Amino acid sequence: MQQHYDPQGIPPGCPAHGNVPLYGPEFGSDPEASYAYLRSLGPSAPVDIAPDVEVELVTSYDAALYILQNPASFVRDSRRWNALNEGRVPVDSPAVPMMGYRPNALFSDGAAHARLRQAVTDSLATVNEHRLVRQTQQSADYLISRFSSEARGQAELMASYAQPLPLLVFSDLFGCPPEIGDRVIVGISGIFDGTAGADQVLGGALAELIALKRRSPGPDLTTRLMEHSAQLTDEEVLHQLVTLLSGGTAPLAAAIGTSSALYLSEEWQAGLPVEDAVSQTLWNYAPIANYAAHYPTHDVELGGRYLRANDPVLVSFAAANTDPKLAEHREQLSAKAHLAFGAGPHACPAKDPAFMIAVTAVESLLNRLPDLEVRVPFKSLTWAPTPWSRSLVTLPVRFTPRTVTSAASEPARTAEPQPPASAGQRPGTAPGRVTPAAPQAKGLFSRFLAWTRGE
Repeated sequence: MQQHYDPQGIPPGCPAHGNVPLYGPEFGSDPEASYAYLRSLGPSAPVDIAPDVEVELVTSYDAALYILQNPASFVRDSRRWNALNEGRVPVDSPAVPMMGYRPNALFSDGAAHARLRQAVTDSLATVNEHRLVRQTQQSADYLISRFSSEARGQAELMASYAQPLPLLVFSDLFGCPPEIGDRVIVGISGIFDGTAGADQVLGGALAELIALKRRSPGPDLTTRLMEHSAQLTDEEVLHQLVTLLSGGTAPLAAAIGTSSALYLSEEWQAGLPVEDAVSQTLWNYAPIANYAAHYPTHDVELGGRYLRANDPVLVSFAAANTDPKLAEHREQLSAKAHLAFGAGPHACPAKDPAFMIAVTAVESLLNRLPDLEVRVPFKSLTWAPTPWSRSLVTLPVRFTPRTVTSAASEPARTAEPQPPASAGQRPGTAPGRVTPAAPQAKGLFSRFLAWTRGE
């Protein structure tokens, strides 16, 4: 069953129900109800992260911090996963692509992790903050110009702004030329949407990008990774780029959407800066809600719970951040003491750039559309029914329509009518003539780059 509270009064997670399911619309609409019950069982409890996939979920802030900062007893290499190795996890489970092993820093430990992470951290450190802000503002202006030019003065911000903005920024940071950037965006978007073949599209595009940078290095993140003293192979570079994309774009989209909705909500105190809205989002609506699978290297007792070696232990960043035990001294904690970016050796290496991008994205939105309003109350917004992230499904807004005169105005092109094709003739060709194939429509990144050039 997927109810939070049974009509008979039986709480979720008891033997009459089995484990608490952390998926589906009822969990998505009120995850705090599930977290509250799980906390009553101890610092951690068994849950179903997907159908027929059981994990131990840590909901205590202190226990989460202990696990994240204790790599000797809790490692990240998911090749240890007992149930997966024993064939007890469905091969098509949505948990497998999220938790399965990949040769990147996220799923590595010890010296292998240190080598890969150092390459990523050092490469990110070379990103110029002022340039990153300009890149974000330019991406924001392009997207805002596209939807704000519509006469009806309404838009859906998740699809038209929050989701594509990080994709544009990352494609630029990676040094993608237009066509490769288009495919990178199609590939990573398809992976999150569950589109068949999306991983091949992304892998092919990144492999082509790496080959290009081997021939023509540039002042971009891809080149810096390739030239790092760790001497990453092309395959290793590819996997680190995938990690940066998957770990950066979707969580950033969630943070931008939620922060915007929160700032514009009836609950927000006027005068507080955008930085506070982003911080509150990271505390109360952690974009990566339940993730960071760890595997005990030996049997562990944690707060009365028995954790078996090599059984997955997931950290609920969402539940840990809202742990009632923090309430008494939350005001004394640093604004950055939340676990939205993780902690310990696997903490997000891009947390500062990510925070900067989110703040700049929200500020750009408010500056360009000063009378922007959310069309429904914050409490009535719908959240995605997934255990992995805390993200709005839609963010409907209204504003005063604007006339756009920049190159971002891209009127839809209507194809000229064609005469019916005769028998044996391909549509779109004249009898006795061979016409070249029509050029492919430009993708999002190509259109963005054309707009920045005023084309």
